[in-house]
Amino acid sequence: MKIVFAGTPANAAQTLRALANSAFEVVAVLTRTDALVGRKRILTPSAVADEAVKLGIPVIKANRIDAAVLEELSGVNAELGIIVAYGALLDQAALESLPKGWINLHYSLLPKWRGAAPVQRAIMAGDRETGVTLFQLDKGMDTGPIHLQIPTVIEPTETTADLLPRLTELGISGLAELLPRVAAGLTSLTPQDPALIDTLPTADKLRREDARINWQANAVEIENLIRGLNPEPMAWTTLDSEAFRILEARALGVTDWQSLAGESSEVGAVTIANGRLLVTCGDGSLLELRIVQPAGKKPMNSNDWARGLAAGKRVIYV
Repeated sequence: MKIVFAGTPANAAQTLRALANSAFEVVAVLTRTDALVGRKRILTPSAVADEAVKLGIPVIKANRIDAAVLEELSGVNAELGIIVAYGALLDQAALESLPKGWINLHYSLLPKWRGAAPVQRAIMAGDRETGVTLFQLDKGMDTGPIHLQIPTVIEPTETTADLLPRLTELGISGLAELLPRVAAGLTSLTPQDPALIDTLPTADKLRREDARINWQANAVEIENLIRGLNPEPMAWTTLDSEAFRILEARALGVTDWQSLAGESSEVGAVTIANGRLLVTCGDGSLLELRIVQPAGKKPMNSNDWARGLAAGKRVIYV
C-alpha cells in the first residue's frame, strides 16, 4: 500500500521515519513551508521536511492542500494519507483525493481535547489519563469516526516534554497495528458521540497570554500549567516589569500561616526559606520553584537565582 504522509514537527518526523521503515511505501511527504525560526529569524525547513530528505522521499511544501497540491499528489498514485500534526484542515476535495482517504493520528482520547494542543491542554487541566486516537479524517475538527484508541496514564510530574515522546511511540504502535487491516479492507469504524463532541473541552491553540501565571490560582493549578507548557511556550510571570519563565515547580498544598511567623501570606510573595524558594498562591497554597529562567538568561536552579537577586532580602514579589 502506497502512503502519503503529512506532518510538520519533530514527533511527526519520528512517525514518518517509522513508517518509512515499515512494509508500506511512503511515496510523498506533505509538510508546511519553511518558517522563520529563532531570534535571528532564519528560514528553516520543518522537521518532517528534513527527515523526508534524509529518507529520499519527495517533499511537497504547502500550508494548505489546494488544487496545485492535489495535482502533485495525483501523480504519486497513493492509496492512503496519514496525518500527524500537519497544521491545516482538509477540504472535501482533499479528503476525496485518495482511494482510502486520510487517517489522522491525534494525541488525545477523542472526542476530548480536539484541536491543536491536546497534550498541553490535558496536563494543564490536571487530567490523569490521555492516549492516542487514530481516526478517519472528515471536514470537522477531529470529529471523524475512530479506528483505534490506546489509553495511557499521565504521571503526576510529567511535562509535555516527557509525555509527547511516549504518545509518539504509542501512535507508531497503533499505526503498525492498524495499517495492515486498512490494506486488507478489514477495518471497523466507531462514530464519535455528537453530544460529547459538543460538550467536552477543546485543545485550542496556545497564545502567549495562556502561558501567563495567575498567582490567584492554587498551587496545584499553577504546577499543572507549568508542566503543560514545558518545553513551549513556557509558563511566565513578570518580575520588575520583565518576563520571567518558570520551567519546573511543585505544589505544596494549603499552608498554616499562623505556624510560620514572619512569612508572608500575600499572593505573589516569594519567600526564601531553608534553601527553598516558595511562592504564595491562591487558596493559601504554596508553590516551590525549582528551575527558572530570568529575562535574557539561561535556565537555572531557583536557589542560585534567588541568592543573586535577593541580595539579603527575605521576601520578593512576582
